[in-house]
Amino acid sequence: MPTVENTVWSRAPLEVLYAVAKDNEKFPEFMSDVKSVTIVESDGRRVVSDWSAIVPTFRLKVRWRQEDVWDDDAHTCTFRQVSGDYDKLEGVWTFREENGGTRFDSRCDYEYNVPTLGPLVKKVVHALVIKNLDNVLQAIAKRAEEVADARG
Repeated sequence: MPTVENTVWSRAPLEVLYAVAKDNEKFPEFMSDVKSVTIVESDGRRVVSDWSAIVPTFRLKVRWRQEDVWDDDAHTCTFRQVSGDYDKLEGVWTFREENGGTRFDSRCDYEYNVPTLGPLVKKVVHALVIKNLDNVLQAIAKRAEEVADARG
């Protein structure tokens, strides 16, 4: 199963970046590939949401239900697909103070099989997953910096 690891550093404070990442229902406001995120269950720590996104390269819509478990003390989010278009999707986000800002790390294990298209498509999909996750982290970091700047 492929694993993708991404890291971004943001000048936004840890608590601001963490709060922006945790508020995933707002992702469509600042991530063009994310079409909708709808919370279906939430108890504060555990959130289940329905996602709809688009893979622009293939004009392909993907949908999945995801469970996020947030640890506010450790500043982590463990996530996994409950159902949906991926064969498997799970990982962890970690946030920690670093150099006067916040380091945001993502590790994602995924499986997305297209049986009739084989290994070449798997390489393309892997490159797209890397790019997509990097864009997600960058978008969250940028939004957190805007929020921090607005607060002064």
